[in-house]
Amino acid sequence: MTDFFKDIPQIKYEGLQSDNDFSFRHYDPDEIVFGKTLREHLRFSVAYWHSFAYDGGDPFGGQTFDRPWFGNEMDLAKLKADVAFEMFNILDTPFFCFHDADIRPEGNNFSENTRNLEEMIDYFSEKMAVTNTKLLWGTANLFSNRRYMSGAATNPDPDVFAFSAATIKTCLDATHKLGGQNYVLWGGREGYETLLNTDMGREREQAGRMLQMVVDYKHKIGFEGSILIEPKPQEPTKHQYDYDVATVYGFLKDFDLENEVKVNIEQGHAILAGHSFEHELSLARELGILGSIDMNRNDYQSGWDTDQFPNNVPEITLAYYEVLKAGGFKTGGTNFDAKLRRQSLDPEDLILSHVGAMDVCAAGLKSAARMLDDGKLEALRDQRYAGWNTKSGQDILNGDLESISSKVLNDDINPEPKSGRQERLENLVNKYI
Repeated sequence: MTDFFKDIPQIKYEGLQSDNDFSFRHYDPDEIVFGKTLREHLRFSVAYWHSFAYDGGDPFGGQTFDRPWFGNEMDLAKLKADVAFEMFNILDTPFFCFHDADIRPEGNNFSENTRNLEEMIDYFSEKMAVTNTKLLWGTANLFSNRRYMSGAATNPDPDVFAFSAATIKTCLDATHKLGGQNYVLWGGREGYETLLNTDMGREREQAGRMLQMVVDYKHKIGFEGSILIEPKPQEPTKHQYDYDVATVYGFLKDFDLENEVKVNIEQGHAILAGHSFEHELSLARELGILGSIDMNRNDYQSGWDTDQFPNNVPEITLAYYEVLKAGGFKTGGTNFDAKLRRQSLDPEDLILSHVGAMDVCAAGLKSAARMLDDGKLEALRDQRYAGWNTKSGQDILNGDLESISSKVLNDDINPEPKSGRQERLENLVNKYI
């Protein structure tokens, strides 16, 4: 045991009447919704990188957090793990996620990185054997080290591609050993700053080949989890190849991987792409590639990915509405890819940020369930498209330009616009929140 979270109790559900900050007001993990507990629906996960590796820096200032595990030694990495699993226990979160660089000391070469990772995976295995926390997904950090300044899979140097492929292999091995339910490919720098020095076609082919290798290796080792791509439109590079769900799906189709790979969608990245979170979730659901979500929010007055903890129940309601329409998570879950503000220095802040986020997500999911169960939104939407279910509508859809032109002429079709009733639907949604 460490003393980092000393005097902080395990967080319990106490209901809306509670004045205890260190309690859940909406998230009762055993509450049944649509035949499943909230724990099973939400599948909360703590992001190792933001919670334990982030030092409080931003583009204009350096470290503000003073954590006893900061450093590049194995003993400190194990102390970090000790604190992490104590936090998982306090929150009773069923999952966590990590990049390799979050959990191991950085070595001088690939061999040292691998040895350090394997030692930490063994340490994690011991801790997971005596806790209820499992691994939602693992991934490789292929963006922080200067070797990746021009990308990993898309790098113009084949040696960087090779180093990246070898690193992915070790991270997929680690995820498999820990029983991870997914493996995520997060292309932090898979893009370009200028086309003046970029062969876009070549880089895209390299990215596709890397993903094919990952899928092949997954099957070779018998990894039963999902392979996920996390769309990200920009920041740090000017343009990234995995811009949004639609772009990723087109990429998967090009490389015959649409039945092998799904997406891990982040709220903040959806906003940077000019979409809403529910748009990206809805499209992924329609395309059959919805895998998992990173739950956070951006500051809408800033033009970059601020990774703040979620606090907007209406937004989250619409997001979980799409998740529930998709049948809920299979291997995926709700990962809090969110970090403290650089002025939030105390251990209590780390706990309470997650408490609030878990409560907000629970409130949103329950609102979404009420909305889906009531069925009024779906009924009104179906009503708007009802004409397509008629014989006339089907004749139009299955016709050609000549037959449709004849129909318009013979039936004297002269349509009048019909209201989309957006405000009425917005009012309806608010009834469930």
